[in-house]
Amino acid sequence: MSSKKVIALRLSGPIQSWGYNSEYTYRNSGLFPTKCAVLGICCAAMGLPRGSEQEKQFLGNLSGILMMAIALPRKRFSGEKSWMINVRRIEDFHTVENTKTASGTISKNAVMTYRQYLCDADFVVLLADIESPIADQLEDKLADPEWGMWLGRKSCIPSAPVFAGKYETVEKACEKLLGEKDLKCFTYQKEVLFFSDGVDTLMDVPLDFAIDRRVRGQRRVVIHEAENHS
Repeated sequence: MSSKKVIALRLSGPIQSWGYNSEYTYRNSGLFPTKCAVLGICCAAMGLPRGSEQEKQFLGNLSGILMMAIALPRKRFSGEKSWMINVRRIEDFHTVENTKTASGTISKNAVMTYRQYLCDADFVVLLADIESPIADQLEDKLADPEWGMWLGRKSCIPSAPVFAGKYETVEKACEKLLGEKDLKCFTYQKEVLFFSDGVDTLMDVPLDFAIDRRVRGQRRVVIHEAENHS
């Protein structure tokens, strides 16, 4: 039996927000869950304090894992009719007080920020090459989390249990979670080991979640478009 496992998460909800350049006024959402957000969900399930040594050690133990996010198409039914639900972005705005200016001082004026969300998105996320003891911990805690788990923001509540199982291989996870359809029937984003195998670089690998010193690393990804939606 392999010493490494695959942990699967189901990220399903009416709205989700996966920030990839969300530092300032415009806080956009990517079309796939970010690795920062997914490992943040795992940290919340484990009950690890933000910026703590336990959290940094946990993130360090997961530095070598590879993530795949699979977009699940959704259908709506009305009698004998059915149609696909398109994932779309929406945007709202907030006003924020006591923000820092470029000089480092605190501004007393309210600042408007724009925030994006995905509507009607549904994902299976696979975290591969996790050492068995850590995978066992995640299995327990994702099924019975210490803290709340959100789909990017606290307003984005999961509509299905987040934990979707522990598996020996990615292939076995796909066979169980995707039904009779092959992976190539779905659009998915896959993390790769070698730069030449990817098409985009994302700065979304969490190294430290501390509020005053958030640190991220980069990963290389490729998106595979679905070959057949039928």
